[in-house]
Amino acid sequence: MIAALSTQQTNDMLTALILICSATLAPDLQDCTRDNATAVMRVPAEFAGPLTCFMHGQAYLAESSIGQELGGDDRIKIVCARSNTIDASVKPPKIR
Repeated sequence: MIAALSTQQTNDMLTALILICSATLAPDLQDCTRDNATAVMRVPAEFAGPLTCFMHGQAYLAESSIGQELGGDDRIKIVCARSNTIDASVKPPKIR
């Protein structure tokens, strides 16, 4: 029998955002935000815990064409946030 997730469990799911920032614009990685990132990617999955979220964010970036074309000035920051708090401006990619 498959149990349905409660509303509380669903609200606690995490989504990974991958921020790619220029070291020139944000020399300190703490200063890398969605507002100054040169690219923002949203991992098309949700995760129950932060460690799983972070690891899948790393793997998703490594498998992407953007991840394979990073330059020496690029800095990566993976942010895991509650899925229901990520605004609609960072849309999940369409999977074909």
